Amino acid sequence: MLRPTKGRTPRRPAPKKPYNNQKDPVGVYCRARPLSCDDEECCIEVISNTTIQLHAPDGLKANRNGEYKETQYSFKKVFGIKTTQMELFGDVAKPLVDDVMHGKNGLLFTYGVTGSGKTYTMTGFPGQGGLLPRCLDMIFNSIGPYQAKRFVFKPDDKNGMEVQNQVDALLERQKRDSQQNVPKTPSSRQRVDPEFADMIRPEEACRAEGVDEDSSYSVFVSYIEIYNNYIYDLLEEAPVDPLKAKWNSGGTPLRSNTEFIPPQSKILREDQNHNMYVAGCTEVEVKSTDEAFDVFWKGQKKRRIANTQLNRESSRSHSVFIIKLAQAPLDADGDNVLQDKNQVSVSQLCLVDLAGSERTSRTRAEGSRLREAGNINQSLMTLRTCMEVLRENQMCGTNKMVPYRDSKVTHFFKNYFDGEGKVRMIVCVNPKADDYEETLLVMRFAEMTQEVEIARPVDRPICGFAAGRRQRNQAFQDELSRRLEERGGPADKEITAGLSQMLQSFPPLPPCQINDPTDDQTLPRLIEALERRYKMRQSMVEEYNKT
Repeated sequence: MLRPTKGRTPRRPAPKKPYNNQKDPVGVYCRARPLSCDDEECCIEVISNTTIQLHAPDGLKANRNGEYKETQYSFKKVFGIKTTQMELFGDVAKPLVDDVMHGKNGLLFTYGVTGSGKTYTMTGFPGQGGLLPRCLDMIFNSIGPYQAKRFVFKPDDKNGMEVQNQVDALLERQKRDSQQNVPKTPSSRQRVDPEFADMIRPEEACRAEGVDEDSSYSVFVSYIEIYNNYIYDLLEEAPVDPLKAKWNSGGTPLRSNTEFIPPQSKILREDQNHNMYVAGCTEVEVKSTDEAFDVFWKGQKKRRIANTQLNRESSRSHSVFIIKLAQAPLDADGDNVLQDKNQVSVSQLCLVDLAGSERTSRTRAEGSRLREAGNINQSLMTLRTCMEVLRENQMCGTNKMVPYRDSKVTHFFKNYFDGEGKVRMIVCVNPKADDYEETLLVMRFAEMTQEVEIARPVDRPICGFAAGRRQRNQAFQDELSRRLEERGGPADKEITAGLSQMLQSFPPLPPCQINDPTDDQTLPRLIEALERRYKMRQSMVEEYNKT
């Protein structure tokens, strides 16, 4: 008989998830950026909206005796250099946002060689907002009238959400306002940073269809980076070193003479449903696209970038921006959120900007840059290995262990590859000839990834009980129509006949004309008839309520 080891808590078995034998391949898209100079040699040609062709540069053809041949690669869709940010969003990201609005998770990441346009695709430039600001804008356009007040939903620090009553939420709002000491005047509204103001003004407003009007919503965002295989919270306020900080008379540290403690790395944990999350990660509740993107921009300024031989602002870490949507049904009156944690549905969309793969012989990296490049390439290699094992298990029927834990990137997103949400990848390519060999490796990885199939997420009901007002009214109308039809005849005819019969059953009113001042019979007869009618009406109301 096996006994648990002394001092250890037996591991809780994973809950049985609804089985779904329907699988979808990972959606892989390709986007080509334009050449920096018109006179550069190009190694990529867009053949169709699903196919591109790689041409080996003349130098490689001469040196390798024809080893490199023209090769074609197919994708779910290929976006050429004239593709707008809006077109890319509509084809790739918009379906993921629709899923998030209906309780499903999504993962979207950009992949490619350094300098291939990954950050532009994800974030964008002023006037050309990328996928991230457009996803935020679509979410807030969809839930605008149905947002809960701040602090009604509250993270429980275990990857879940709690619901607070209106009083507790009000107290938290007052506490925050007093701490920030912000006067409640129109002039105190947060001003949009001009550096990114044009990014969050898309050409047309997108909205999700079928948003539940009888639910309340809140959006939470968090932003992390994975640097040298360590996870850091980009929204965490840097703590002050109390031994080195200089204080003013009011008891607060002087920022100009303050020394901050270096950020501490975070760890990955599993929640009660065995989904991965970053423990202790800052989750900020946001109420508008401007506010959400402002939070993103503050974290973006902390992200590690460096100047290399290939890219003036090369990302030295993988960044993950997480959008969480909390949703819960309203009570019977439609005024407050139901105070039941079990009725809260949380879905999330992870937007990942992977650092670019690079060869140190080309970047001439040294010291810390060399170490960063090594960790970047190692994590991308682990991602490739995981995809290869997943494909092998599916095609050969094997059951090899997928090495998710070899890298923080793959460990963090293993739930998505296990069927907890849709996965989409945008392969960004630079058509210049110098990137040909690295681009060739990226194409092979993308081709292999498309063969990996992921279980389709099971449709989960948002609420277990207490349907909203609209649903309850519709259910009542359906039941009323059914019962009337059982009595014979269509419902509308039955209602008309019932109303007519009810009016005919009332006693007729006696003559009401008074011709003589001494008439003492007309009014008593009228009062008696009205009282009989009132009693009949009361009995009908009681019968109606009973039914």
